[in-house]
Amino acid sequence: MVFKLTSPAFDDDQPIPVKYTCDGQNVSPPLQWSDPPPGTKSFALIVEDPDAPSGTFRHWGLYNIMGERTMLPEAIGHGPKTERLGKGVNDFGELGYGGPAPPKGHGVHHYHFKLAALDVDELSRSPSMPVLDIWNAAEKHAIGQAELVGTYRR
Repeated sequence: MVFKLTSPAFDDDQPIPVKYTCDGQNVSPPLQWSDPPPGTKSFALIVEDPDAPSGTFRHWGLYNIMGERTMLPEAIGHGPKTERLGKGVNDFGELGYGGPAPPKGHGVHHYHFKLAALDVDELSRSPSMPVLDIWNAAEKHAIGQAELVGTYRR
């Protein structure tokens, strides 16, 4: 079995629906995964755009996702806090999800949704940290990684 990340909203290497972008409702898409490695205690997730004109732009980060989970619902993180999820400060300077927003006429951008299976229950006790710091910390505890790529252009 292979650790796999998917979304019922879009297929790998296919366009992300407008609903999940800055041109739509700007809410996170639903995500689901299967077959995490044995020993997985939690997960960390980031979304980044390596096609951004100024270099890789980080749109979203979550950590301390419980190891028993196999999905994240649409718009997770909006509304009252219901679990111990840590949220990343994205490169927009905001806490939470910031959907695709490539410059108009810049061509197709690729949004990499990266999910790391971790060997620790908590990545950090901080309620928020920069998305890049989330991934740097996750790499030290990663026992597996799954990736889903969505595209978007304006």
